[in-house]
Amino acid sequence: MRIDLNADLGEGFGPWRMGDDAAMLDLVNSANIACGGHASDPETMYTALKLAAAKGVAVGAHPGFNDREGFGRRVIPMPAEEIGRMVAAQIGALMAVARLVPVTVRYVKPHGALGNLAARDIDVARAIAAAVRQIDDRLAILAISGTCTETAARAAGVPVYSEIFADRGYLSSGQLVPRGQPGAMIEDAGAAADRLISFLRTGLMPVIDGAPIKLAAQSICVHGDSPGAVAMARGVRARLEAEGVTFAAFGEV
Repeated sequence: MRIDLNADLGEGFGPWRMGDDAAMLDLVNSANIACGGHASDPETMYTALKLAAAKGVAVGAHPGFNDREGFGRRVIPMPAEEIGRMVAAQIGALMAVARLVPVTVRYVKPHGALGNLAARDIDVARAIAAAVRQIDDRLAILAISGTCTETAARAAGVPVYSEIFADRGYLSSGQLVPRGQPGAMIEDAGAAADRLISFLRTGLMPVIDGAPIKLAAQSICVHGDSPGAVAMARGVRARLEAEGVTFAAFGEV
């Protein structure tokens, strides 16, 4: 079996740094680069894009609510059409900086509260899908498996790939357990790898509030902003490779 490993990177701002992008880029196949909403600035974008290109890692835009103080983990109430324009502006910023590297931005993955909102709100998901298609019909969307984001992307004719999370708990709705609630985070790489191996064999994802649910996935996300992110990514990748899994960017899987 082949699958992609992705992480959220370029999430610093000015002199402040979040995570170890260089180490993560040695482990992942795809990098979701923050583009000025929840984090990042032009120089941070450029640095992350250049490093990803040098390491042969595919890059995507990682737009979020304009909320650096909350790291994009709070919903900012906005009409769906305004969310579409906000997402378009952030994608455009990353694509412009990427031209200077040069490297191609291949996909879009909404961040944090925006991603979770789009996962459950079809109007928001449709607004994001429409913006992505109008910007460049070659852009794909990387969506949380089994959610409105997938449905809207397919309906809009946008290429869509589905992801599961190595380090997050699931609800029976297919959405992630909200941060701060019991079961939201998986911090042990061994436990995360065991769950992933079981999922890859069965297609069933354990949830905290019921029986395992059926999901599909072309990519696995490991969050780059957690304290143990590099150890988690390294441990998960090593265990899956030992089970015969190979890794490649999801457009190549």
